Amino acid sequence: MLRRSADQPELFGEFFRQHFDRIAAYLARSVCDPDLALELTAETFAQAYVARGRFRGSTSEEAEAWIYRIARRQLARYFRRGEVARRAMKRLQMQVPRIDADTRAEVEELADLAGLRSALRTELQRIPRSQRDALWLRVVEELPYAEVSDRLGISEEAARTRVSRGLKSLSGALTGSSITLKGVRS
Repeated sequence: MLRRSADQPELFGEFFRQHFDRIAAYLARSVCDPDLALELTAETFAQAYVARGRFRGSTSEEAEAWIYRIARRQLARYFRRGEVARRAMKRLQMQVPRIDADTRAEVEELADLAGLRSALRTELQRIPRSQRDALWLRVVEELPYAEVSDRLGISEEAARTRVSRGLKSLSGALTGSSITLKGVRS
């Protein structure tokens, strides 16, 4: 269907409907923000639409892997730049949908954000306080490493190490957790 959509654009709508919920849930779990997740999802499908003629797979599994690869790239781009790239959306004249409270709740439930937040709180309590404090200053307060080191009375290298170790601990614990996305292992 995805390959045929290059010649029959209406088929892309079916591809979109088949994969939208899973991609939105994946991105919501990654950013813990339903509004941002929907924006990233829109960007993912906009990129997929533009690039659909380059898809060379032949199975639905390959198409699903392809759309997840695009979603991961959009997520990485967002984290690198701190904003969602809007070029393809503008080119396609797509608008990011405004979501109402019901849609927001549905995305949060689909991604089990409450479960993810709970697991994150639990794991934060398990890591050493020195790492937790460094993570708070760097990630939550968004301070540069120089200021993190000043506030903690440590070298900048030590601040980077504490943040890195804290993130690695959290990532490992959450990746290995039993949190699922409507039956999909995280």
